[in-house]
Amino acid sequence: VQLQAFGGGLVQAGGSLTLSCAASGSVRSINDMAWYRQAPGRQRELVGAITNGGMTNYADSVKGRFSISRDNGMNTMYLQMTSLKPEDTAVYYCNADIRLNTGWQYIRYWGQGTQVTVSS
Repeated sequence: VQLQAFGGGLVQAGGSLTLSCAASGSVRSINDMAWYRQAPGRQRELVGAITNGGMTNYADSVKGRFSISRDNGMNTMYLQMTSLKPEDTAVYYCNADIRLNTGWQYIRYWGQGTQVTVSS
């Protein structure tokens, strides 16, 4: 199983960007999924998460600006980011609790990260 985050790039302050996180391979089902970010010199922090049923929660710093959604049929999660600020600059990671075709446990996988840079 692979979990891949993509869609990062350079954007001006006030702009928008959408990230995707896609699971591929022997995926039977996916439970919770989440986005994290890590800025230089800082610890990785939770941006927000989404349950299998679509319930979401967000860090206070992104509430009202970021939105998480998912397409269960495509095993993909999205992070829509609007009104971006320079302080949103970070490497964005996704994780997902995945049940494989060959097992019964949910295992947490991490994507490799995608860079988001917001210029002032």
